[in-house]
Amino acid sequence: MSGTILRGRVLTFVAEPQGAEDHDAYRYIEDGAVVIDGGKIIAVGEWSEALKLAAPKAEVIDHKGKLILPGFIDTHIHYPQMQVVGSYAKDLLEWLNTYTFIEEQRFGDEAHAARIASLFFDELVRYGTTTAAAYCTVHPQSAEAFFAEAEKRNMRMIAGKVMMDRNAPEALCDTPQRGYDDTKRLMEKWDGRGRLHYAITPRFALTSTHEQMEMCQDLAREFPDAYIQTHVNESLGEIAFAKELYPNLPDYVGIYEHYGLLGPKTLLGHCIHMTDREIEAMSETGAVAVFCPTSNLFIGSGLFDRQRMIEGNVRIGVATDIGGGTSYSMLRTLDEGYKVLQLKGQRLSPIESFYMMTLGNARALCLEHKIGSLEVGADADIVVLDAKAVPHMALKMEQVETLSEELFLLQTCGDDRVVVQTYIAGAAAKMKAA
Repeated sequence: MSGTILRGRVLTFVAEPQGAEDHDAYRYIEDGAVVIDGGKIIAVGEWSEALKLAAPKAEVIDHKGKLILPGFIDTHIHYPQMQVVGSYAKDLLEWLNTYTFIEEQRFGDEAHAARIASLFFDELVRYGTTTAAAYCTVHPQSAEAFFAEAEKRNMRMIAGKVMMDRNAPEALCDTPQRGYDDTKRLMEKWDGRGRLHYAITPRFALTSTHEQMEMCQDLAREFPDAYIQTHVNESLGEIAFAKELYPNLPDYVGIYEHYGLLGPKTLLGHCIHMTDREIEAMSETGAVAVFCPTSNLFIGSGLFDRQRMIEGNVRIGVATDIGGGTSYSMLRTLDEGYKVLQLKGQRLSPIESFYMMTLGNARALCLEHKIGSLEVGADADIVVLDAKAVPHMALKMEQVETLSEELFLLQTCGDDRVVVQTYIAGAAAKMKAA
């Protein structure tokens, strides 16, 4: 055993902050050390004690003065939409039909899927994201390419091929039986393999018939520990269409409820226009509401009501939602999240934001014992940040006096340039710019 020691300013959360001044929610070590061996964190403490915590021949990587945090986690992203980012449309349904469904048809080509998967993971690592819950396309080969690339890089990832058998181009439609068969085969091959997890993925109720939703229910029964991911209540036009398609069910969340798809590992993207009954159903089942601020602002879908979700005892995740979202950065995502909540008259402190993109999202994914914190036994998925990496931020840092102020500067002005290094299972993964 040799191992690696990362030296720097160590920050990790131990609980959800109850406001801006909840210092008990996190642990901060000004001159700290994270000791890594075999892809795991084996010790965390003061730098002065580091050599006592590690093997004698441990390699020391000096990030002194920089912030060492758990890697960022993204709970909702579409890897096939890399070339859809920044596409102009008036609303969600126009955006899907004009750009997204056209682009996704290209993923029937294995070579194209493999190329985009590689570029996708390059971007995640560049922005400090070490785990994501991703949507593939309807094509099984898109999921194969995603999982193969994730396995190659030893990244902890969640993904699934979308199931959709109506209201989309013919080239993007499967059938209830084929969607079931493809999903089951992919699950049996990839779920639990290395650091990979499979998600049953009906795209959303608009693109699945009753028969396909029943097949999703069958899969959920056969694989009760599987993730389930889909979309709900993103736009008013979408909700109206859902009511037309499922007139006998009480509401949009009620569709997924009816087919037994709500549970602690269910990730529901957006959750903007929610009824009280829907919030109650999510609270009772433990389903997660995924806040996608850059996407919601870009498409004009509406403003997420975080306080209402908290009061309703609904679990919350936060995500980029590329390609409706406009940045791969969780920092930029929480910057826009802060602005959304400002418009709602709700406060989001930087301490809460950094919790949300690390331990908070790990808890949303039921993976808090593996990722999201710098604790002994956790996966060594780590990001190192430098708030002085950008000239105008370095100037601002001359006036910064507290950790909270520094975090807020990183959140509001940071991008890939502030990410010094991203470690995947203890291995440096971010390539230096040419």
